[in-house]
Amino acid sequence: MAKLNSYLLDFEIDKLTDSIFNRISGDSFRTEIALLTKSDLKSISNQQGWLFDWKYEFSQLDREIYKLTIVDNTDIIQGLISLTVKSDHVYMYLLESSPFNVGQKKLYEGVPGNLVAFACKLSFQRGGEGFVSFESKTKLIDHYTSSLGAYYLGGQLMVIDSIAARRLVEKYFKP
Repeated sequence: MAKLNSYLLDFEIDKLTDSIFNRISGDSFRTEIALLTKSDLKSISNQQGWLFDWKYEFSQLDREIYKLTIVDNTDIIQGLISLTVKSDHVYMYLLESSPFNVGQKKLYEGVPGNLVAFACKLSFQRGGEGFVSFESKTKLIDHYTSSLGAYYLGGQLMVIDSIAARRLVEKYFKP
């Protein structure tokens, strides 16, 4: 069976932080985002607890896959995002926190917010004025409206506009 080109996103914004926040120590860690490499794929699979097929995403020529890591600890991936830069906005296909950053016992908070803020930043950098779109599961539409400032456009489509995007970028990416 062929894979679909779009997905209904179901990540939850646990907390909007300045970076990512360790729930055990209470420390905040600066992050960096880089393109995922083929060698990174060895540690990203269903066997390691990842839910999505990131090898498939990586093989899609119309998408860019980025990994979120902690500065000075770039070997451990905290989360991933798959997106496409369009002429007027960025479209998010997938977003997933690392298995150890999911659920009640997650190690770090702020991973999904950090990745969405990156998509907004990329949109500003590439001429999309911060606009980001994605398709949401119905049960999370209100969550994305309140946590991200996204607008519901109908069906499953949601958009983050320039104003909400600027707030997210300024929260996560301080000069």
